[in-house]
Amino acid sequence: MTRPDEAGALMRPVSVVEKIRQHLAALQPEALEITDESGKHAGHEGARGGGGHYQLVIVSPQFTGKSIQQRHRMIYEALGQMMRADIHALAIRAYTPDEI
Repeated sequence: MTRPDEAGALMRPVSVVEKIRQHLAALQPEALEITDESGKHAGHEGARGGGGHYQLVIVSPQFTGKSIQQRHRMIYEALGQMMRADIHALAIRAYTPDEI
């Protein structure tokens, strides 16, 4: 689906990867890599339902002092509804800047 920009011109549809990037901006990442692996899972139950498979590498100072589980919860919270609709599987590697 395309949508008009402020000048009324049609813009390209926003990809799921771009939506993920936009949602994760709330975590102020210093580095963010998102890999769409949905094509490798064609025919998989989650893929049939429309949810994709993604790998995420994110570096954020907001993860400082947080456990892996807390970091993952922060990411899931930032993604919100996307985890129930657009994303079927998400492999996460979340680091602080000092861990890189």
